[in-house]
Amino acid sequence: MRLYINDVAVRDGFQMEKTFVPTATKVSLVDQLSRTGLARIEVTSFVSPKAVPALADANEVLAAIERAPGVTYVALVPNPRGVENAAAAPRRPDELNGVMSASETHNRANINRTHAQSLAEVPAMVRAAHEAGMKLTMSLSTTFGCPFEGRVDEGAVLRFVEAFLEAGVDGISLADTTGMANPRQVRELVARVLARFPARDDAFYTLHFHNTRGMGLANVLAGIEAGVRSFDGSIGGLGGCPFAPGATGNICTEDMVNMLEDMGYETGVDLAKLLACARRVPAIVGHDTPGQVAKAGPSLALHPIPASLKEPTR
Repeated sequence: MRLYINDVAVRDGFQMEKTFVPTATKVSLVDQLSRTGLARIEVTSFVSPKAVPALADANEVLAAIERAPGVTYVALVPNPRGVENAAAAPRRPDELNGVMSASETHNRANINRTHAQSLAEVPAMVRAAHEAGMKLTMSLSTTFGCPFEGRVDEGAVLRFVEAFLEAGVDGISLADTTGMANPRQVRELVARVLARFPARDDAFYTLHFHNTRGMGLANVLAGIEAGVRSFDGSIGGLGGCPFAPGATGNICTEDMVNMLEDMGYETGVDLAKLLACARRVPAIVGHDTPGQVAKAGPSLALHPIPASLKEPTR
């Protein structure tokens, strides 16, 4: 089975770091990630530099990266102004990722809009993106739970998906923004979504999990069982949510690829090249990262037989 793996570290991860990551470093890392076989790389966002100073260099990053064939380069946009800024960039992204939250409280905290305001803007965002030659997907944050409101009504999730489809989006991401999902919930809700609104292609729906409570990789497997084929990760496990206390990073891309390849799934990703990227991250951000495979090595990385077990030479 073919799966599609996306990485969001340069956007979702670096926006959480206290120290600004130099533009040249971002470009170098994107270029290295581009050679790993990833399907999508989220490289920046078009938001107010005052709100997210870590990504104030969006235009510079997009202009400098070397785009590899077959890789989709994505930028996050929270509103129509973000789409306008992306369209005006000297070198545009291939795809924009709009965002709103399934819970009203998180939506207001994250993008300062009510549900009604956000939904009213989606058709114009899709239209403006398409006119500029870019695709637009919508990410539904807090799909599986909100840190302020608790469980999110599944009927509301279905209504949001229906509204996105009516607006003409090119893809939908169901996001576990603060790591509240569990595998049974993921399997059941995603199955409901796909049964009512079938995927237009293998990569139309994406699942975006955080590992806040240690269930991220289990949730990936539940998503596969439900029929999703596209998954976000973040090298090193970088990321989080600035509006949810204690929300740690995204699931770790290299850990996910290691697990899936070991299980016989085809990801198209070169794990060795991905690990080389991940092992750069601690030095870039100045602290350790939660990824495990970068430290332990792939599951089948063998070690020399202890000298005490070797037969003596005769």
